[in-house]
Amino acid sequence: MSKSNSVGIVKPKTFINSEPLKLDCGKTLESYELVYETYGALNRKKNNAILVCHALSGNHHLAGKYSTKDKYPGWWDNLIGPGKPLDTNKFFVIGVNNLGGSHGSSGPKTLNPKTKKIWGSKFPVVTVPDWVNSQKALINSLGITKLAGVLGGSLGGMQAIQWSIQYPECIKHAIVIAAAANLTAQNIAFNEVARQSILTDPDFNKGDYYIKNQIPKRGLRLARMLGHITYLSDDVMGTKFGRKIKNKSVKYKFDTEFEIESYLNYQADKFANEFDANTYIRMTKALDYFDPAQSNIKNLSNIFKKIRAEFLVISFTSDWRFSPDRSKEIVKALLDNKIKTSYAEIHASSGHDAFLMNDAHYHSILENYFKKIYKSL
Repeated sequence: MSKSNSVGIVKPKTFINSEPLKLDCGKTLESYELVYETYGALNRKKNNAILVCHALSGNHHLAGKYSTKDKYPGWWDNLIGPGKPLDTNKFFVIGVNNLGGSHGSSGPKTLNPKTKKIWGSKFPVVTVPDWVNSQKALINSLGITKLAGVLGGSLGGMQAIQWSIQYPECIKHAIVIAAAANLTAQNIAFNEVARQSILTDPDFNKGDYYIKNQIPKRGLRLARMLGHITYLSDDVMGTKFGRKIKNKSVKYKFDTEFEIESYLNYQADKFANEFDANTYIRMTKALDYFDPAQSNIKNLSNIFKKIRAEFLVISFTSDWRFSPDRSKEIVKALLDNKIKTSYAEIHASSGHDAFLMNDAHYHSILENYFKKIYKSL
C-alpha cells in the first residue's frame, strides 16, 4: 500500500443553511454557513460517505493542498487519500469546519447576517450536539441519508459518539480515537487555565478585539503552550528535547535557552497568528460540556441503548489526557448493550498527539476496519 498518494489540489466549499438552528444554550442561529471539503466520489447508492470530525484546533482541510506552493498538506493527509487507510478510491470523505470555527464557518470572526457586523463576543456558545445537528444538515444537502461512518480523534471522537446517540439510524460505524465520554476534572482544569490566559489578555477586549484590529496573542500563546504540554508524553519530550540547550552554555538570563522552550515558543507563535481566540475558548467549553452520561459514567450504558452503529475504539498507552481507561469505559457501555465493538490499545510514545502520527500498526488497524466497512456497502 502506497502512503505517498495524495488527493492532490483541493478546494473548500461552503454550505449555506437558511433553516434556523436552535442551540443548547437557548439561542437560535437563523442561518449559518459551514466550510467543508470532500475527497473521492459519492457512489450511486450514496452509501460510501465517511464524515471526519476535527479536534479542538482542527478544521475541514483534512488532505491535499490548496496549491503546489503549499508547504504542508491537510492535517490528516497521512491517513486519507488514494491507497491510504481511508482510501478515497473507495470512500467519499467529508471534512467540515465546525460552527464557531476559526476557518470560515459561521463563528465569532464572521459577519452576523442580521447586524452586518462581526459577531465577536455575541456569537453563542455551541456544543457537540449543536455541531452534530449542523453537520446533519450538511449531510442531508449532499443527498446522503446514512453515513458509512463517522471518524474522529479527541474532540472529533466525541462527535462520533454523539452522532451514534443523536442520529442512530443515520450512521453505520463510529470510529472513536483517543477520546472519552466526558472530561475529567483535571482536563476541565487545563481548559480553564487556557481560557483564563486568553480572557485576561489586555487585548482580548471582552471578545471584541476585532474592532481594534488587535489579537490577544499573549493569551493565545500561553493557551497553546499549555495545550502542547498536555498533548505530549513525558517520554517523547525527554527523547525529543531532554535538557538540550540551544547554545553551548547557559546565559543565566530569562531568554529562551532550552530546546523544549524554543519548541513551545515556536508552536505558540504559529498558533497565535493562525487561530481565533474566541473560537478557542468556545471549543474548550464544548469539550467541557460534552457529557452524554450526565456526570455519572455508570449511566453511559443506558444512554448507549439507542445506538445502532458498530464501533471501533482506539486508545494509546502514553495518552495521559485521554487514557486507555477512559476508552474502556466507552467499550464497556457498548458491550453492555451487545453492540458490535472492536477495541485496540496502541503502544505509542507520542501521548495524545499519537492519533495524528503515521504509526504503521495504528494505520493498519484503521485500514482493515475501513476494508470491512467497504465490503459491507
